[in-house]
Amino acid sequence: MTTFKGDVVVVGGGIGGMAAALALSLKGFNVQLFEKHSKFGEVGAGMQIAPNCTRILDYWGVLDEVKAAGVLPSGMKMLDAMDGHIITQMDLRDMEKRYGYPYMVIHRSDLHRILMEAAVRAGATLHGSKGCVSYENTPDGARAVFEDGDVAEGNIVIAADGLHSVARAMMSDDQPVNSAYVAYRGAFPVGEVADNHVFLDDVVVYVGPGRHFVQYGLRGGQMFNQVAVFESPKALAGEEDWGTPDELDKAFEGSCEAIEEGLPLMWRDRWWRMFDREPLMDWVDGHIALLGDSAHPPLQYIAQGAIMAIQDAYVMAEHAAKNRRADGTIDADTVLTAYNAVRPEHCRRVLTTSRKWGELWHLPKPEADFRNALLEARDTYDYSFTDWLYKDTALTPEEEPELFEPLSIHDEPAKAWQNR
Repeated sequence: MTTFKGDVVVVGGGIGGMAAALALSLKGFNVQLFEKHSKFGEVGAGMQIAPNCTRILDYWGVLDEVKAAGVLPSGMKMLDAMDGHIITQMDLRDMEKRYGYPYMVIHRSDLHRILMEAAVRAGATLHGSKGCVSYENTPDGARAVFEDGDVAEGNIVIAADGLHSVARAMMSDDQPVNSAYVAYRGAFPVGEVADNHVFLDDVVVYVGPGRHFVQYGLRGGQMFNQVAVFESPKALAGEEDWGTPDELDKAFEGSCEAIEEGLPLMWRDRWWRMFDREPLMDWVDGHIALLGDSAHPPLQYIAQGAIMAIQDAYVMAEHAAKNRRADGTIDADTVLTAYNAVRPEHCRRVLTTSRKWGELWHLPKPEADFRNALLEARDTYDYSFTDWLYKDTALTPEEEPELFEPLSIHDEPAKAWQNR
C-alpha cells in the first residue's frame, strides 16, 4: 500500500477537479489529484463559458489560450423550433462591455486540456487509474481510499467525483433525479452543414414542445457543434432502453428546416441521459468537501455546470490562500466554513433556475405562444435576468449580488399564463 500526501487531495480529474488543482497550485499548495481512468480527458463536444467563468480563467492566466482554442460569437439567438422565427436575442459583444469579460464557446476537451497543462505547470501532481471507494476524516485532515488499497491524505480532501459521488453519501442519502430528457450531440467540420439555414457567428437555440436544438461554431469556426435534446416517451413509461435514435427522430418531427437539415448529422451511437439532483445546502463533512457535480449537478439550460465547478475551485483557493498558517499549512476549518457559507446558496439558485428554464423552453401551445410574446417584447440590451449570474463571483455571502427573478422569466410560465 502506498500513502500519498499533499496539502490538498483532489479526487476526480474532470474540469472541476482540474480547476481545483490549478487554482490551489497557483497559490503554492501541494496538490495531489487522482482520477479513476488511466487517461485524463473529457467526453462530449461543445460547451459555453460565460463572463462569470472567463474572468476567472483570466485571473488564472489561461484566458488567452482558451480564446485561441474557442470561438467568441457575436450574438445569442432563441428561435421557435417549429417555424424558425427569432423570439429573442442578445448582443454578446455588448455583454462583454457590460461584464468586462467575453461569452465564448469551446470544445470540452480543449478546455480540459488547457486546465490540465496549466495545473501541471503550476506544480500539481496527477495520478491515473485511482478509483476512490471511500473517504475518511482523520485527526489531522482527511483521506481518500482507492480500489487498489492505496491512500491519499491531505489537510483538505476535495471530492470532485461527479454525479454519482461517493463522498456525497456522507452528507445526503439523495439520488440523481431523472428529468426524462436525453441529449444527442454532434461536432463535425463546418463545411458539412448547409449554411443557408445556419447562423455561423452566433449561439443559436431553437425551443419547442418537449424539445430544443442548439448550434454554434467551435475551434476557430472550423467545426460546428449541435445538441438535440428531447423528452423521452420511453423514460416517462419507465422503460430501461430510452432515448434511442428512433425517439430522437420522432421527437423532432415537424420542426423547422434548419433542424431537419442538422438532425442527420448528430452522433447516433451515443447519447446522454439528463439528470440533476435536489439542491444540497451542506457540502462539507469534517475536512472533506464536495466540488462541482458532486455538489450541484444541474440540467444544462443556462449552461452553468462546468462554470459552477470552476467558481467552486476559485472560491476554495482564495480562502485557502487567505487562511494559510505561518508553517504553510491550511486552516482547513476556516476555509471550509467560508466555502460552505457562500457556494451552496448560489448553486441552489442555478439548479432551480435551470429547471425553470427547461420548462420554459419546452412549453406546449398555447403556453408557448405566451412565452414567445413575453420574450419578443424583451429589449436586446436588457440584462436584468443575467446580472445576478454573470457579475463577480462572491467570496462571502455579503458579496452575493442582489437577487432578481421576475415572474415572467424565472417563475412558472404556466402560472404567468393562467394569470394573464
